[in-house]
Amino acid sequence: MNIRAFFSIIVVTTLILNSCCQQNKSTVSEEHQPANWAEKLGYPEGKKIIILHADDAGMCEEANIATKKYLLDGHIQSAAAMPPCPQFEVMIEWAKENPQIDVGLHLTLTSEWKKYRWPSVLPVDDVPSLIDEEGMLWHEVPDVVQHATAEDVEKELRAQIDKSIAMGYRPDHIDTHMGTLYGHPEYTKAFLKAAMDYNIPANAIDMSDSLVVAHFKASGYPITDEMIEYMNDYTLPKVDNFTSAPKADTYEEKVGAFKDLIKSLQPGLTEIIFHPAVESAQLKSITGSWQQRVWEAKMFADPELIQFFKDEGIIFTNWKEIMERFEEKKS
Repeated sequence: MNIRAFFSIIVVTTLILNSCCQQNKSTVSEEHQPANWAEKLGYPEGKKIIILHADDAGMCEEANIATKKYLLDGHIQSAAAMPPCPQFEVMIEWAKENPQIDVGLHLTLTSEWKKYRWPSVLPVDDVPSLIDEEGMLWHEVPDVVQHATAEDVEKELRAQIDKSIAMGYRPDHIDTHMGTLYGHPEYTKAFLKAAMDYNIPANAIDMSDSLVVAHFKASGYPITDEMIEYMNDYTLPKVDNFTSAPKADTYEEKVGAFKDLIKSLQPGLTEIIFHPAVESAQLKSITGSWQQRVWEAKMFADPELIQFFKDEGIIFTNWKEIMERFEEKKS
């Protein structure tokens, strides 16, 4: 064999081996490509990773009592307090005393009840488009969308974050009361921008899945191409799905409906919100949903539901752990 033929064989063999290696690497890469945000954050493949999240802390004493007990007992993983509300400061002082617990801010641009209401954190003259004829935040999300400028929305949501920080508490996450910050693409832009500026994760939903987008569109949210673009540009972790505890006519039906909800979820990271509160005359005077809230203050400590979670192999997490995993992946 001459030298030219010898080197030709070497070159061909090397190309074949390199091609095989690249194919193997490609196969390995495809096999280990994270399918959702849970896997991107290092949670086990194919598992349902859930945050049980109490909304409306700070709204009233009854909400605070139920939320604190759940968090301390470890029956839920996360909660968020409403900065404009009467019991917000109490909840935040408690959060400062319990730094191991995940407490965020439930950014609030509505004041929905008939008699129990609140204004903005900023002076009302500073954000006039957020304020109704009674000097309070608008009752419903469509009222906000009809009247509120994106500029006033951004000023107020940042003021609510700053209120907590000025009290000496940096929130673990931020989310949106009644979904208002998903009520208009420009509100969403302001929300996500604030999250990135403060490096505090928002309850941002991964909109790369067309089924998720279709679900939220069907629920009445204006999920436009513009909003999806804002979400794609968001640089902090997202959830794969977001939902709430179902309503029911009896406690037993409510637990059953919640089990059905869990069974229906796809693998990935899902935040499930609910609104626990202890029963009282004041709670009944505030909201007609008091019975659902009282059941939700009971449900997650129910041994039957706790066993159900174990049987289903549910893995629980919170926003503290999510951000720790996210920062580790970046480094």
